[in-house]
Amino acid sequence: MTQTASIFLSLSIALLAGLLLSRLAKIVKLPAVTAYLISGVLIGPFVLGALHIPGIGITADQIEGFGLISDLALGFIAFSMGNEFRITQLKRIGKQATVIGVLQALITTVVVDVALVALHFAMRETLTLPAAIVLGSVATATAPAATLMVVKQYKAKGPVTDVLLPVVALDDAVGLVVFAISFGVARSMGTAGVSPLAIIFEPLLEIVLSLLLGFVMGLLFTFCERFFHSRSKRMAVSVTFVMLTVAVSSLKFTLFGIHIAFSSLLACMMLGSVFCNACEVSEELMERADRWTTPVLILFFVISGAELDLSVFASLAVVLVGVVYILSRSLGKYYGANISARMMDSDPNIVKYLGITLLPQAGVALGMAIKAMELGSDGAIVRNITLFAVLIYELVGPFLTKIALTKAGDIKEEGRRSAREEHLAQKAGK
Repeated sequence: MTQTASIFLSLSIALLAGLLLSRLAKIVKLPAVTAYLISGVLIGPFVLGALHIPGIGITADQIEGFGLISDLALGFIAFSMGNEFRITQLKRIGKQATVIGVLQALITTVVVDVALVALHFAMRETLTLPAAIVLGSVATATAPAATLMVVKQYKAKGPVTDVLLPVVALDDAVGLVVFAISFGVARSMGTAGVSPLAIIFEPLLEIVLSLLLGFVMGLLFTFCERFFHSRSKRMAVSVTFVMLTVAVSSLKFTLFGIHIAFSSLLACMMLGSVFCNACEVSEELMERADRWTTPVLILFFVISGAELDLSVFASLAVVLVGVVYILSRSLGKYYGANISARMMDSDPNIVKYLGITLLPQAGVALGMAIKAMELGSDGAIVRNITLFAVLIYELVGPFLTKIALTKAGDIKEEGRRSAREEHLAQKAGK
């Protein structure tokens, strides 16, 4: 079998497995994103992929070649999140979302740091102090992809959803800043002669440059869109600029001794934010782009499930630290959102349920964990704990998000019909 045939076969298996399992998930009332992740685990290198039979599963070598799909999917997810920063909406909830977004992230970091530093004194050989400090910053990140998929699947709408999406979007920026500081402190503790200022400055520069890149691309997108009038071509322009932004943001180089890099999430988020505020017909275009990207997003979650490393369960010490991390992060997210929402006199449902919807964790946290690998053995601990947490959070988090939004009244199950049911109903009425 040729390499091209093998890639297309693996992708078709991934897409079909995700779609079939999503039907079973609907019966037991689980979010589709959970089904996609589970299907990825089942066909991944630790289950069916371990058999190395073409057409049955996905091997670890094949997963490495799917990075393009993951990068593209994250770009479109971030682009959609940018739609939540419309000026008209920010005037209504901007201050509330900003305060909650920043405070809940900082409170989570403090809670996790306190819990893991205390655990460090009981398990010095397993959990080092630098690793504990870095894990506290990793805890800030929330997975925008899983949250957005649940919101879209159930057409969630209400006060909690209105605040949730901007808060999740802010998590990336706040998380990167907190991680930069914590990583600098941890590295200075373990390495002599390293300038913490330089370590902190480069991630901060990454944030600024990413937002600037997204701003420029958003203006260019808005300008170019005016020259096309058909829906298909305007949608093609949307796809083009998301792909272009992802491509440019992948560039890395050194200038005057300073490492220059971009965050595709922040750049695409700013792209969407600028476009939705500058273009009069942006809402219709973004809705059409969402429909076009559905297969890409399904593949992204199935591949993410296949990437989950089940070998982290082999170490009981890692499992124990992982459990403490998960519990302390969950408490930090819940009470961080609860306390900050009370400070802003938010809707009672926001106070009660927002923290639960912030539990999913994946891409950004894994990116931080990869960066932490520069710490050597301390970084390996951070990576293993993060992998363990992501495995649990990605499988459980979307389901908890659905429950929270349902109890808050943002998801209304009654009266919902599928597109197929609506079509048959319309046909019968003729």
